[in-house]
Formats: sequence, structure tokens, C-alpha cells
Amino acid sequence: MKIAKRILIMGLPGAGKTYLAKQLKQRLEQHGKTVSWLNADEVRRHYNDWDFSVDGRIRQSQRMRDLADESNTDYCIVDFVAPLVEMRNNFKADWTIWVDTIKEGRYEDTNKMFIEPEVYDFRITEQSGEKWADFICEHIVDNRRRPVFNWQQETVQMLGRWQPWHDGHRALFERAIKKTGQVVIQIRDCQGWQGTNPFAIEQVKRFIRRDLDPLYQGQYLIQVVPNITNITYGRDVGYKIEQESFDNSVTDISATKIRKELGLK
Repeated sequence: MKIAKRILIMGLPGAGKTYLAKQLKQRLEQHGKTVSWLNADEVRRHYNDWDFSVDGRIRQSQRMRDLADESNTDYCIVDFVAPLVEMRNNFKADWTIWVDTIKEGRYEDTNKMFIEPEVYDFRITEQSGEKWADFICEHIVDNRRRPVFNWQQETVQMLGRWQPWHDGHRALFERAIKKTGQVVIQIRDCQGWQGTNPFAIEQVKRFIRRDLDPLYQGQYLIQVVPNITNITYGRDVGYKIEQESFDNSVTDISATKIRKELGLK
């Protein structure tokens, strides 16, 4: 009997898991793979089990694992919330896809229970199932894992307000990542500073991820830092501070102009 590779698509209710599952199933089948798909709501309906207590959710994760093992296909896609670490450990996915497109779902008990995963293969940051399905399918078929940010690897730092992140910042990022293969993007905590900078930290993060994911996922890290206005160093400290030069098509891009066009300061 064929043992399917288990693909877990997890995240809060309403994040877009089911749509992504449908799109990914189609892509894998187009590559000649046999694919089964288990939707948590359909499974609960089949077993008439609507127990959403902790015990009920744990039981559901074990049931989903058992059904996946019985699928006899190349891949089994399973989409369910899986809010608890124990549920994910029970399922033992070969690939884990975290659909992180909303901060709160429609069920308060699930919101309170949900623990963000520390281990996953892909983190979906926008509801664009077609784009992500193409990207993930290629990686799964080729058995390519996304890069993992290495804290001890040489890294380029990009410090800024990013109010908002725009094509000029993307050009700077692409030049930076060629230097070391990974970049830490630091966001100054400066919303409202000097009567401008209208975007909150979470908005800035979304702008960056929407632009860089999925292509660069795992190759950059976003950090929030204080409103840094000065960088001071003494003698040779083992790193360089460099200014990059671009042509007018990039340097003429202005976050101030973009904010003005949006009716913001």
C-alpha cells in the first residue's frame, strides 16, 4: 500500500486554507501526481463530531492523521486549523503550510487557543491561492525546502521607516541579498513621529511580506527596533556601512509622494 506524503495546510478559520488546498491539489495533479484531500469540516460532518474542546480537537487531529495514512495516493492534503502544537505533532506532516493572512478568525475560542507555529515550510502572508499554489507545488514536486534564516551566517542589515515599503526599497533589498544571501530588515518604531509616518508596524510588515514572499521567504528576517536616529561606532568593528547608488528610475521613487497620493502625511 502506498503511504501518502502528508501536506498540512493550517491557520485560523477564514484565512484561505480551503481555497489554497483546492489550488494546490490541481497543481500537483497537473504534474501527474495522485492527490487526496481531507477538509476538517467535511470529516467532522462525516463522523458527526462537533466537539471543539481541547480533547475533541486532539481526537480530530489523530483522526485526520489516520485517514491520511489510508489515502493510498502520492500526496494527501489536509486543511484544518490545528491551533495546538500537540495537534500538529499528532499529524506528523511532511510539509506544513501556515496560512497567516488574518490576525483573528470568527471563533473567539479558537483565537485564544491558537499558538503560532515555530516550525513550518511555508508561511502564506496574503490571500492569493493561485500564486502560492504554483510556488509551493514546484517545491514539493522537486522536494525543495525553503531556505532557513541562519543567525550565524553573514547578513546584511537594512534599517528604515519603510513608510511605506516601495519599489526602491525592493531594489535595495535585491542588491543587499546578493552580498550574503540573507537580509535582516529592521523597522523603526516611529508611527506618528514628526507628524508623519502613518503606518503601524503590522501594516509595514504586511507591505514587506506581500512584496518579498514567496520568492525570498526564509532569506530575510523582519525585526522591530526603537526609533533609531544615530548609528555610532569606534575603530574597525568587523562590518561595513555602505551606501548603494541607483539610477533615477529608482532614486526618484519617494515614500513621501506615495503617502501624499494616498492622502496621508
